[in-house]
Amino acid sequence: MRIGLTVPTPPDNPDLGSLLERIVRAEALALDGIWMPSVSSRGFDALTALALAGKQTSRIELGTFVVPTFPRHPVVMAQQALTAQAASGGRFVLGIGLSHRVAMEGQLGFDFARPIRHMREYLTCLAGLLAGEAVDFIGEEFRVRDFALVAPPGVKPPPILVAALGPQMLKLAGRLSAGTAIWVGGPRYVAEAAQAISRAAQAAGRPAPRVVASVPVCVTDRVDIGRAFAAERFVRYGQLPSYRAILDKQGAGGAEDVALVGDESTVRGGIAAFATAGATDFSAGIFTPPGEDIERTLRLLAAVAEEGR
Repeated sequence: MRIGLTVPTPPDNPDLGSLLERIVRAEALALDGIWMPSVSSRGFDALTALALAGKQTSRIELGTFVVPTFPRHPVVMAQQALTAQAASGGRFVLGIGLSHRVAMEGQLGFDFARPIRHMREYLTCLAGLLAGEAVDFIGEEFRVRDFALVAPPGVKPPPILVAALGPQMLKLAGRLSAGTAIWVGGPRYVAEAAQAISRAAQAAGRPAPRVVASVPVCVTDRVDIGRAFAAERFVRYGQLPSYRAILDKQGAGGAEDVALVGDESTVRGGIAAFATAGATDFSAGIFTPPGEDIERTLRLLAAVAEEGR
């Protein structure tokens, strides 16, 4: 299982320089991947930031986790993804997702009534565009008429991952993408998701999918303080319907109950549980309560990554 780091958005990285420094540091620690969210209402655009990081790194994989589809037409998404792929020398992974009704419909005014149809049509257009095909598609959500993107010379299409938090989306991701990205899904849910997406990929004649799992992580001796801080920091995930559903499946009250919080042995065992569950990649969403040292968590991740190789 590959070990990566989910880099946070502001206020944790208040400027672009500190964000890029964290990515460079992750590569120096020999972590396998960087995963960056693209939150519509705050922070930096993940595709742009990772394209910049591609020019400052040479080995580490760079992926979005994830970019909401509604605000970006598939043509725009494909063009940005190919640019990031070119900037990173072929190390880019495009993670996309629906986001949530409260943001996409309530705040931005998109019609969120048929999310599965939206994603199916989006992936159909996006995959063809990334491959340099002339896409001629007329659907209910998108219309792309005889349009092709010319990729920069030597640039291959980046793999697409789909954030999938339910059975229908997992089946769709298995049929039309390279895998899934799962935030705050504990090992119990990840095992269920890995089986579902693998069955769908096999039925579609696709390669075994990637399953990228990410949860909050803090290596600390002050477990109670760490969990209380996680409960406050990640409270909104227990309030969003899609995350609430997977937390309920695991008997978790909130993200703090699936977070890995404890000493090195505890967190190491928690990471191993994701490998057993079928995750191909684990990405740590590091959080540091006041008085804790981020370096302690980073050192453990580096050690686990090295042992995996």
